[in-house]
Amino acid sequence: MADRRSTLPATVDGLLQAARSGSARAAGRLLTQVEGEGRAAVLAAIGPASGTVSVIGITGPPGAGKSTTITALVAAYREQGRRVAVLAVDPTSPYSGGALLGDRIRMTQHIDDTDVLIRSMATRGHLGGLASAVPAAIRLLEALAYDIVFVETVGVGQSEVEVSAVSDPAIVILNPGAGDAVQAAKAGLLEVADILVVNKADREGAEQTVRDLRMESSAPVLTLIATRGEGVTELLEAIDHHRRDDDPARRAARVRTQILSLAMTRLRTHPGLADAVDDAVAGRSDVYAAAERLIAPDSRR
Repeated sequence: MADRRSTLPATVDGLLQAARSGSARAAGRLLTQVEGEGRAAVLAAIGPASGTVSVIGITGPPGAGKSTTITALVAAYREQGRRVAVLAVDPTSPYSGGALLGDRIRMTQHIDDTDVLIRSMATRGHLGGLASAVPAAIRLLEALAYDIVFVETVGVGQSEVEVSAVSDPAIVILNPGAGDAVQAAKAGLLEVADILVVNKADREGAEQTVRDLRMESSAPVLTLIATRGEGVTELLEAIDHHRRDDDPARRAARVRTQILSLAMTRLRTHPGLADAVDDAVAGRSDVYAAAERLIAPDSRR
């Protein structure tokens, strides 16, 4: 209750101190800053990443049970005494610019746990299904001594493959039947899945979906009934096993994907893009020269 009545510090350092002392409001204010113009100041205050946080990506089509799965996994990690954060990346509202889906309302089981932080983040037009602030938010949560960070993506198409750039492992949640395995393959999800999970495995068609996935992917395929907690232990073991197998080459590949994706987002808002398009349309330039101009180090237009 004291946290609700207290006045938040005005500086980043003060907010960090308050957040590290348990202030959920201060942590929320810092996350708001990394989503906006205060990102650089927060990153400068917390310093470089230490690599101590485990980031688990959760993606898959709508209705697969991603939030339910995360709720079950959070409970399991809390039983181990781990501090857990969830970044639910939502589509951006065209009116407010804020998160639209509000996945937090589906995780009310942990709402009173001070060692669980749940935050919806808006994509704000960023390509790849992830908010551009997600890498910074992960660094912040690591600095606030969270052990596990879940990143749940919006689950609406091929853009979800970017979740693999910020997480290890990337877990794809699918439902039995309904052609999920085929659709996931078409969307590129199977290419980035480190672990595949068939949720609602008590439904008809679950065994066939498992067989289909094993034919399409070399990733481990597990079954789960998230609402009953069945299969959660096996999923935790698969996550732990995958992390032990991580190596520098895979970490470099994830960072490379993050950099390229963020750079692409910056180029979409480049002040010289409109002029470059006009020049190409008018025949004063071609698309190759326009692209070179946009990425030139001395580009100011």
